[in-house]
Amino acid sequence: MLRQLSEPSILLVDDEPVNLRVLKQLLASDYQLIFAKNGEEAIRLATDRQPNLILLDIMMPGLTGFEVCKKLKAHAGTRHIPVIFVTALNDAHDEAEGFEVGAVDYITKPISPAVVKARVKTHLSLVQSDELMRTRLQVVQRLGRAAEYKDNETGMHVMRMSHYSKILATAYGFNEEKAEILLHAAPMHDIGKIGIADSIMLKPGKLTDEEFAAMKKHPEIGAEILGECDSDLLKIAKSVSLTHHEKWDGSGYPNGLKGEDIPIEGRICAVADVFDALTSKRPYKEAWTVEETLDFMQSQKGKHFDPALIDLLVENLPAILEVKNTWVDED
Repeated sequence: MLRQLSEPSILLVDDEPVNLRVLKQLLASDYQLIFAKNGEEAIRLATDRQPNLILLDIMMPGLTGFEVCKKLKAHAGTRHIPVIFVTALNDAHDEAEGFEVGAVDYITKPISPAVVKARVKTHLSLVQSDELMRTRLQVVQRLGRAAEYKDNETGMHVMRMSHYSKILATAYGFNEEKAEILLHAAPMHDIGKIGIADSIMLKPGKLTDEEFAAMKKHPEIGAEILGECDSDLLKIAKSVSLTHHEKWDGSGYPNGLKGEDIPIEGRICAVADVFDALTSKRPYKEAWTVEETLDFMQSQKGKHFDPALIDLLVENLPAILEVKNTWVDED
């Protein structure tokens, strides 16, 4: 029978053939199985075959399971693979050491078939959830890259303003998860520029009133591109795209939102975007100094920008400047 390409793969590692046979009987009907009889072979197969999950014995000749797990977690190519120890060692100290070296679970022998199946299913579902998040993130990043081809701005601008946004979000009170989502959503702020004509986007001189009116449609175009979805990442990206040109005093676009009616993620990205735009060189202007930029942005407290966020920008300037000096534009 042909296996489905989506069938998860599991690396089973044990120096006792009978233990491998027992696990094979339990799991072979649902998963692709890979077998290793010692630690060295396990590391090689994990590196070459990239299984979705590893069931690993501890007491083996040569490298112990603890040592194998340490090596897997120390290597960038394998550290993401979850490891479950399956072992006769049932002391609490051994279990604690297993988690300390990076395992996600610990099953003692003699095994319970129901327990093994349930633990494997649970951890593979977590792997699939992580993979879905990574895929969504990659799509967002590539869409962000597509927008850069329509603009005079650089990829480094997107990197800087995204990290500025995370710094401001954290200072504002976002938890780590929410701040990280904004970091990855912020590159989508100008995705709508994909829908603006090249004759406008690439025009070297000042835009006419009609051209500027067309340019001002890019937030709504971006929101339409991102659409309706259940992903928190894409929901925030859509909000950022739609609201990062709104202004605290209500004079922004496209909807003339005012004050706290502007979503916080839009207010944050507005500050991050303008700070980076002003302090960066562009074909049409020289870079402003940080001091000039801060003077201007403080003059816009309560007008363009949320006053609280300008205060946080100043308070977190060392972290902001560290980002600025890390992601430097190429000449």
